[in-house]
Amino acid sequence: MARRKGGHPIERFRIEHDSMGELQVPAAALWGAQTQRAVVNFPVSGRAMPRGFIRALGLVKAAAAEVNAGLGLLPRHRAAAIRKAALEVAAGDHDAHFPIDVYQTGSGTSSNMNANEVVATLAARASGRPVHPNDDVNLGQSSNDVVPTAIRVSALLAVHEDLLPALEHLRKAIERKARALRGKTKTGRTHLMDAMPLTFGQEFGAWAAQLASAGARIGDASKRLRRLPIGGTAIGTGINADPRFGAAMAKALSSLAGVRFEAAADKFEGIASQDDSVELSGQFNALAVALAKIANDLRWMNSGPLAGLGEIELPALQPGSSIMPGKVNPVIAEATCMVCARVMGSHATVTVAGASGNFQLNVMLPLVASELLESAGLLANAMRLLADSAIAGLKVREDNVRGALSRNPILVTALNPIIGYEKAAAIAKRAYREGRPVFDVAMEDSGLPAGELRRLLDPAALAKGGIHGGK
Repeated sequence: MARRKGGHPIERFRIEHDSMGELQVPAAALWGAQTQRAVVNFPVSGRAMPRGFIRALGLVKAAAAEVNAGLGLLPRHRAAAIRKAALEVAAGDHDAHFPIDVYQTGSGTSSNMNANEVVATLAARASGRPVHPNDDVNLGQSSNDVVPTAIRVSALLAVHEDLLPALEHLRKAIERKARALRGKTKTGRTHLMDAMPLTFGQEFGAWAAQLASAGARIGDASKRLRRLPIGGTAIGTGINADPRFGAAMAKALSSLAGVRFEAAADKFEGIASQDDSVELSGQFNALAVALAKIANDLRWMNSGPLAGLGEIELPALQPGSSIMPGKVNPVIAEATCMVCARVMGSHATVTVAGASGNFQLNVMLPLVASELLESAGLLANAMRLLADSAIAGLKVREDNVRGALSRNPILVTALNPIIGYEKAAAIAKRAYREGRPVFDVAMEDSGLPAGELRRLLDPAALAKGGIHGGK
C-alpha cells in the first residue's frame, strides 16, 4: 500500500457502478457499489449488523444457490461457487466486509445487497467467471423476503444453540443447589417481612420452576419462527420466483442450519409483519423478569454481612469498593439485573419496530434483527455467569439463618387453629417486643404442653406443610 509523507497509508480505490452510476470503492473491499452507497449514507451508530444475522444471510444465499441449481435455473458450476462463497460468509470468514450500520434502510436492502456483492465477488474469484450479485446470487429473491427470513433463521439458531442451552445450564445448577439445601429451613418473607418458614430447597426450586416455564414459553414461540416467507419476493405474490422455490428453500435451510424450517403458508404475512419476532421478544422479556427476580433475591439474601439479611454468602470475585477496604459486592447478580433492564428496553424497541409496517412491508427490519440477537446473547451469557459464578459457589450462613428462624414471631400462625388468631397475635407481639423465641413466650401464654408446642412450632415440619392443629 502506498504511503503519504509521514508514513500514513494512502487507501487505494477502484471504480464500481450500479444502476445509479459510478463511485469509488476501497480496492481491498469484497463489496460493490450498493454496499458502498450504504456505508456513505448511514454513518449512524458504528454498529454493524450482528454476526448471527450475517450468518443467516450466508445460509440463505447458499440454500438459494443449491435450490436454483436443482430447479435448473442456475448453471451448476456457478451455483457451486456461490454456495461455497456463501458458506464462507455464514462461517464468519468475511465479517470485515459487512460494514453497514444497523440504522439503515428499513427493509434491510443494503445488507441483502452487501451479502449479494460479497458472495458474487468471492464466487467470481474462485470460479474465474463473472457472477452477478442480482441476477445470480439474488436469483428468485428480494430483500423483502430474504431479510425477514434471515431474521427468523438467525433468531431460531440463537435460541436453540445458545439461549435454551444456557437456560437449561442455569436451571440445572439451581436444582443441584436446591437438592443440596433441601433440609435447611429458613424464614420465608412476604412484603420483605418475616413470614412462615420454608427450606432453601423450596425457595431455589421455585426459581428453577420459573426458568422451566420460561424455556417452555420460548420453545412455543419458536414454533412460529419456523415459518419462512422466502419465495414471496417483493410483497408476497412470488413474482420472479419459481413456485417450488419457497418449499425447497425451507428444506435446504433446514439441512444447512440443522434446525427445522417450513415455508410460510401466507407469505404476505411473513413479509408485511414481524409479529413472530415481537412474540419471541416478549418471551425474552418474561425471562428477563424471572432472572431479575432471582438475581434480586440473591442480592437480598447476601446483604450484610452484618446489617443485612446475611442468609447466604456469594463467592467473592473482586474488591467491592475503591475506598472501603474489605467490601465485597454481589457483582454477578448486579450484572444480571443490568442485562435484564437492557432486554426489557429492547422488547419495547422491538414492539415499536414490529408496529412499523405499512401495507406490505415492515420498515424496521434491521433494528428487529439487531435487538433480538443482542437480547438472546445477553441473556445466555448472563445465565451462564449466574450459574457458574454465583449459584454454584454460594454458601448458607447457618448461624444467622437459625437465629432469625428461632425468633420469627410468625411461627405462631401454627397455633391459630388451637388458641385462636387473637391470642396467637398477642404471643407474636410479645415475643417480638421482648426479643425472645416464640416457643418460650408460648410456653408461658398459650396453656399448651411443651411437647405439643415443640411439634406445632417445629420450623422444618411447618416448611413441609404437614402440621394441622384443631380445637
